[in-house]
Amino acid sequence: MQRRRELDALRGLMLVMMTVTHLPVLLAERLGQPFGFVSAAEGFVFLSAFMAGMVYTQRALKDGIRAMHRAFLRRALVIYACQAALLLFVFTIIAGIGVKIHQPAITDLLSFFLQEPVRALLGSLALLYNPPLLDILPLYVMLMLASPFVLAWGLHRGWRGILAGSVLLWLLAQFGLGEWLYGLTLARTQIGIPYQEMGAFDTFAWQFLWVLGLWLGAEYSRSTTPGGRPETARHPADMAVLPRWLLGTALAIVVTGMLWRHIGGQAPFGANVSLNMTFDKWQLAPLRLISFFAMLLLALRFAEPLSRLIRIPFLETLGAASLPVFCAHLVAVLLALALAGTAAQHSRWVDAVLLVGSFALLYAVARAFTHVEHKVVPKLRRPPPPAGPPFSAGVPR
Repeated sequence: MQRRRELDALRGLMLVMMTVTHLPVLLAERLGQPFGFVSAAEGFVFLSAFMAGMVYTQRALKDGIRAMHRAFLRRALVIYACQAALLLFVFTIIAGIGVKIHQPAITDLLSFFLQEPVRALLGSLALLYNPPLLDILPLYVMLMLASPFVLAWGLHRGWRGILAGSVLLWLLAQFGLGEWLYGLTLARTQIGIPYQEMGAFDTFAWQFLWVLGLWLGAEYSRSTTPGGRPETARHPADMAVLPRWLLGTALAIVVTGMLWRHIGGQAPFGANVSLNMTFDKWQLAPLRLISFFAMLLLALRFAEPLSRLIRIPFLETLGAASLPVFCAHLVAVLLALALAGTAAQHSRWVDAVLLVGSFALLYAVARAFTHVEHKVVPKLRRPPPPAGPPFSAGVPR
């Protein structure tokens, strides 16, 4: 499938926003959630799901459901391998630096591991213990493992039941489904992983964004694949044709959110914890979801036309290599925390070094990955040339 430049650019933008937000620099507070009360994580998860829906639906239509299952499993194993490598890096090099120089930014982040190293290691490999910053790839692994079953059902029986079930899970997550299941199961076992150490992202809430993206990506792929378009499917060009009142409402929500966030700060209701929970990121709370939908509608309408007018190769390069760049951004952030501490612990020139160095690393990783993917891998996969005749010009071979 041909790459979509606007999707790569959007994913690249999400990676830039995540990097700035996670680095211990003064800009992290000012540039966090720059478009309102929606973070880069929502966009990144949705875009990843949309592209998964496109790619693996095409695989299913071309090679069959079993081939699609195998492709999902291979990708899940790749993501798991990335998570395992990051855990090894964190539990050895980063933890060693943090303990050696008594760096609170690291010892606080890895407090459970430092107290219970064996239990934490085993729990992390089982995707149960997920320290801060290392909790999104386990979410990806679980969603990728579930996706072939969801996609196969959607392709054969329709998406209404899947979407209704996904909405129901999201709704139950708002009332503590994950914590209830933890108390019912894991809390009664000997694994001993505290609930707060299992990652900030509520899987039952965030699966809704993934299922939504998977569905839209699958419908897009079916409508553009010869023989794969059902009679009731809409052509992808129709997806951007939205009523003016809907676009106007979305624009009003986005502008209001941007002004609200930059005038009042990242906490929408100040010190009022109860009201702030209506925008909660980790449970994908209702008002945050509404803000995301408003941005999604604007992106559907304007992303492709804008990509024709304005191209940003830097973002496209990062987005085309999203997984290795995401892992590289975590390496940069963790090293920055270990060596420089929080933003309050160093001067602004250190901020500049961290920003320039981190983005240079991300771009180098993206370019290296692109080179390997487009130059090295095709050569390795190229079939051997056919054997010539046993005799050539009268000389035995």
